Amino acid sequence: MQVLKTKAAFRAARSAVGTLGFAPTMGFLHEGHLSLMRRAKAENGAAAASIFVNPTQFAPGGDFDCYPRALERDLALLEGVGVDLVFAPEPGEMYPPGFDTRIEIGGVTEGLEGASRPGHFSGVATVVAKLLNIVQPTRAYFGQKDAQQAEVIKKLAQDLDMPVEIVIAPTVREPDGLAMSSRNSYLDQDQRRAATVLYRALTTAKSLFDAGERDAGRLREAMTRVLSAEPIAEVDYVSVADPDTLKELAAMGASGALASLAVKVGPARLIDNLRLS
Repeated sequence: MQVLKTKAAFRAARSAVGTLGFAPTMGFLHEGHLSLMRRAKAENGAAAASIFVNPTQFAPGGDFDCYPRALERDLALLEGVGVDLVFAPEPGEMYPPGFDTRIEIGGVTEGLEGASRPGHFSGVATVVAKLLNIVQPTRAYFGQKDAQQAEVIKKLAQDLDMPVEIVIAPTVREPDGLAMSSRNSYLDQDQRRAATVLYRALTTAKSLFDAGERDAGRLREAMTRVLSAEPIAEVDYVSVADPDTLKELAAMGASGALASLAVKVGPARLIDNLRLS
């Protein structure tokens, strides 16, 4: 496995391989990340990952400085699943002096995380565009847990005519349903137990949907009731939206809906979603 720190070194290494599957990460890897790497390796001639905590997608006063980092541990995990190339740049390599470009995507960024975290998706779109240009993958792999981010990246690649296939893989969960996330490491034992309320709220909505409920307002109310029963859960938003546009729905049609939520538990702001279809 080659670990490359500069754009020039990565491009030189990339030129020696054919089809390439790529999964960008901010490190502190878990099984969700590793499942993307395994799929990238299985579906392409070689697999690549990036490890870069991107400062431009964090709001002022956010958790950039305390975001968990464990590079040597991460590299060992990547080698264990057969990753061939790792791009692990320093911030100055990605944003050198004079860097002054940002990508803005409308529509799908307007609600949910976009409303709660202004500027977040501009930072995401910009760094992903840079990474895709540097890595030049055949396919790029992202997780469904970040459902809005997945839609943003699909639109980025489509609108800018990027020659890459965007693959969205299912959310990987702990045995009790909690979606795997690097930020789960922020939780103590009581907070970790409380965090399962996100999945319980989503599965409540799914059960009602499967039983025939199509009123989106009633599904939001049901999720909110479940969340409100957990004393240390602070709700940011609860959503039942069109799965493609992410606009809030009143009632659901043939395409179903995306149920999603953001909840703060202790020091961690957690997000999760389930497709209702």
